[in-house]
Amino acid sequence: MSLTLSDVKRIANLAQLDMDDAHAEIALSELNGIFALAEQMQAVDTTGVAPLSQPLAAVLALPLRLRDDVVSEENRREDYQAPAPKAQDGLYLVPKVIE
Repeated sequence: MSLTLSDVKRIANLAQLDMDDAHAEIALSELNGIFALAEQMQAVDTTGVAPLSQPLAAVLALPLRLRDDVVSEENRREDYQAPAPKAQDGLYLVPKVIE
């Protein structure tokens, strides 16, 4: 897949970017380079390759030391919601803005 200059200008217009022709040409070459790289990566046969849990698992034989997931602060929801104009069941109540 590759883009044309008109595609880049249309995308810039949709994104509300003010892009002149020189910058559009640069963006075109960079975007087409990204698409070419993605096509190269899709062409690689990954059959039998297990996904990594994180990228360092490929080079580190040691498991990462992760801290235990424990609660470290007390629940102060009621204290935080006390100054709110309206709260119910732990949720902030706000006026309806969309009909």
